[in-house]
Amino acid sequence: MSSNIFYSHETAIIDDGCEIGKETKIWHFSHIMSDCKIGEKCNIGQNVVVSPKVILGNNVKVQNNVSIYTGVICEDDVFLGPSMVFTNVINPRSAIIRRDNYQETLVKQGASIGANATIVCGNTIGKYCLIGAGAVVTKEVADYALIVGNPGKQIGWVSEYGHRLEFSDNNSAICSESKQEYRLENQKVYRVK
Repeated sequence: MSSNIFYSHETAIIDDGCEIGKETKIWHFSHIMSDCKIGEKCNIGQNVVVSPKVILGNNVKVQNNVSIYTGVICEDDVFLGPSMVFTNVINPRSAIIRRDNYQETLVKQGASIGANATIVCGNTIGKYCLIGAGAVVTKEVADYALIVGNPGKQIGWVSEYGHRLEFSDNNSAICSESKQEYRLENQKVYRVK
């Protein structure tokens, strides 16, 4: 199904009640479920499931084999790596219906989540943070944080371009690519305008 607003491969399934922004692309065997909102210029890879009421901002890139469950909100410019995993219930049981217990996971602007990472529900993933491949995130993630391992631990800070930031004695760092300046104050990173 294609429209003059967005593209979807003929094998993709799009349920009624979805909002899909212009220039978004939905690829092979993906299922976009009812009442979700997908922004403009998103790319939904192969074999992706977007569950009911999920919200994706503009320019969200979802790689192959990702399931985005009810309760997940991704702001603009989020990257979801191949086969990364979201959850939406803390204590799932097959025989117990817990649809009323879905927890929200907010992925803030510009965050990148690496291949095969797992995001445990109920947490906020900070803006422009970088979650390494295979990491298991079990708690809140600060803006610009670099998280690796199982359980995920912060090992540093990254710029909006995804480069490691090395802070000087005066708590200042420069991104090697963009040349943007960053400040570290009270264990929080800010980009200097």
